[in-house]
Amino acid sequence: MMRDLKLVALDADDLQVISSCCQDAVLKVGDLDYLAADGRFVLVMNRFAWETRNDAGTQNERRRSVLHFDRVSGVKVSGINRAAKDTVLSLLAILFEVGDEPAGTVELVFAGDGGIRLQVECIEAQMSDLPGRWEAKSVPSHEQE
Repeated sequence: MMRDLKLVALDADDLQVISSCCQDAVLKVGDLDYLAADGRFVLVMNRFAWETRNDAGTQNERRRSVLHFDRVSGVKVSGINRAAKDTVLSLLAILFEVGDEPAGTVELVFAGDGGIRLQVECIEAQMSDLPGRWEAKSVPSHEQE
């Protein structure tokens, strides 16, 4: 049995690992929160547990998880209606663009051309699985172009 994940990212390589674990996570717009006074951006999601997949026919699983970024100084949202709290988003990737090192921009890329850009002093992120896991009815797939 796989244990719950608890991951920390302090550089771009670490962030790439978190991105892989969060690929195809689904969440509602209402599950996004920017706590400006704390410099923190938080999202709660249902992530597909890619790490449990293997050739032995492991059950497909989703897990409730939280991801937060600290040292956030600004947030820009595009292609997402923040007022539509029940709209479901699918997270495709988390990218980092270096600025004046160690600062830069973390980009959350969503299906359907949605995106969120976080201005950060440095990469400081944490992803943790919460209690709650269930069988996924299907495996996410991406059309090859």
